[in-house]
Amino acid sequence: MMDTTPLFTITYGLYVVGSRSGDKLNGQISNTVFQVTADPVKVAVSISKAEFTHELISRTGKCCIGVLSEEADMTFIGNFGFKSGRDVDKFAAIPYTLAPSGCPMPEANILAYIDLEICNSIDVDTHTVFIGEVTDCGITGEGTPMTYSYYQEVLRGKTPPTAPSYKPASQDVESEQERKEESAMKKYVCNICGYVYDPEKGDPDGGIEPGTAFEDIPDDWVCPVCGVGKGQFSEK
Repeated sequence: MMDTTPLFTITYGLYVVGSRSGDKLNGQISNTVFQVTADPVKVAVSISKAEFTHELISRTGKCCIGVLSEEADMTFIGNFGFKSGRDVDKFAAIPYTLAPSGCPMPEANILAYIDLEICNSIDVDTHTVFIGEVTDCGITGEGTPMTYSYYQEVLRGKTPPTAPSYKPASQDVESEQERKEESAMKKYVCNICGYVYDPEKGDPDGGIEPGTAFEDIPDDWVCPVCGVGKGQFSEK
């Protein structure tokens, strides 16, 4: 088997891709967005064929790219990156605005938006690379754009299997810092999104007080990032 480690030296940003069909609004996280021409200005975005976003973009020929800020936390990212728009309304609790294309963009944690009218697409097996002409764009906030490295190394986020840069768990290498981390009570990590439950911090927003051991959390508690139950957590 070919060692794909060199591929993970490629740099990426992190974005929210907004799409819409009728009254149905959707958004998803993408790490594969790049400008391909300057005149006319065209931008490409790679979307898994399994994603609801793929269905909406294919149906309408429009989407809006939001540049994610480093200020975004894992709960915000998890809402757009680890849940399906087929099952939940991702904007139900997220304030948003509509770009000129009619596609939604979160009001918070977005530094800029880029509206696209899809003019071409390339079938790349599991994904489609949609190429769109930029019809509108604007700056919406101040701050530092989030990179994929920041997401993985600082926020400790995982990569969904549908992402172009997905890396199987067998290729993950635990860092020296992670190996040295110890706690009086064991930490548990979500197998789906990578959220780490730290007993010292608890989950106050979810009703779990600091100092609560994982074993003592009520069985109906769910991951605050992706919404899966306790059964999807493993000891860290």
